[in-house]
Amino acid sequence: MAIEQAEKALTPSEYITHHLTFNSQPVGDGSFWMLNYDSLVMSVLLGVVVMGLIWWVARGATAGVPSKGQAFVELIFSFVDDQVKNIFHGNRHSFIAPTALTVFLWVLAMNAMDFLPVDVMHHFVYAPLGLEHWRSVPTSDINTTFALALAVWFLMIFFSIKVKGFGGWIHELFYTPFGTKFWVLPLNFLFNLIEYVSKPLSHSLRLFGNMYAGEVIFLLLGMWAATGISGTIFGAILGAGWSIFHILIVALQAFIFMMLTVVYLSMAHESH
Repeated sequence: MAIEQAEKALTPSEYITHHLTFNSQPVGDGSFWMLNYDSLVMSVLLGVVVMGLIWWVARGATAGVPSKGQAFVELIFSFVDDQVKNIFHGNRHSFIAPTALTVFLWVLAMNAMDFLPVDVMHHFVYAPLGLEHWRSVPTSDINTTFALALAVWFLMIFFSIKVKGFGGWIHELFYTPFGTKFWVLPLNFLFNLIEYVSKPLSHSLRLFGNMYAGEVIFLLLGMWAATGISGTIFGAILGAGWSIFHILIVALQAFIFMMLTVVYLSMAHESH
């Protein structure tokens, strides 16, 4: 009751700030590192749930008439494999396709948490657990999306060195794309450095921006629904419409993140 009364007294800006505040704890003296427990816990939990469901369906798979769950999983597998096949022309089943599938399902699950009503989750799940601040959508945290993009970035460098050798990778940094003349070597390195820096930035910020904006819009619609009967009606209508449209955004952003992962890893296997 005290929590409900406190939230009713919140101004619009305080309401949004409350729901966009992370459950954070400082690491060390707190001068630099902060650990967002909600993003970390939700990411790991959703990863375990998704992989557990896939394992459960695969365990009961049969060679005969598939169940609805098996047919759905096979459809996803086939869809992801076709996308990888169109981009990567090597042995995709050894690492690239499984990575793409993992990224797609994991990001999709994290994005889909945005459909949970924030106030309902707070009142009936998080507040009873003693959690005053808890964000359900890990991908609306720049730390989560940047960590995913950075993992792909390290994999890209790893495969570049593995395929071309360390010397070949260094040669590519300094001798492409403008040629091998001595005076263009700094330009080649600067061009490649900008490319290497921009990839994880664009990879992470695209996903974060879309999911963060979606979360804010849901909060604004929730505030409108609390202004009265007319606000409740229009807020419910607009909220339902935005939820339907957001389904496309949630799936599309997971697909784009997966495709960029495949493209970056495919480029690492190619020589200029």
